[in-house]
Amino acid sequence: MKKGIHPENYRTVVFRDESADVNYIVRSTVKTNKTITIDGQEYPLVLLDISAASHPFFTGKQKFVDTAGRVDRFNRRYGKKAETSATKPATKSKPAAKS
Repeated sequence: MKKGIHPENYRTVVFRDESADVNYIVRSTVKTNKTITIDGQEYPLVLLDISAASHPFFTGKQKFVDTAGRVDRFNRRYGKKAETSATKPATKSKPAAKS
């Protein structure tokens, strides 16, 4: 192997998904200052917002977070229009005149 082109600090690291409270112990070169102790061993720790344990594609559960109220604002503007036009009864057409 050529020297100087491969990562030097390849070690066991814990990736922790905070939303699902799941730990993944893998080998990585990621740099971190945090550590965690698991089964008496101390590992470097990397915190994740989302992983396969919490991602909707893998879990099959849709988790919707709307912090800005965009959905409510949309429903206030357009929700009533869509509901009234959908529930409005169809108008009767006149029969065609025979000649």
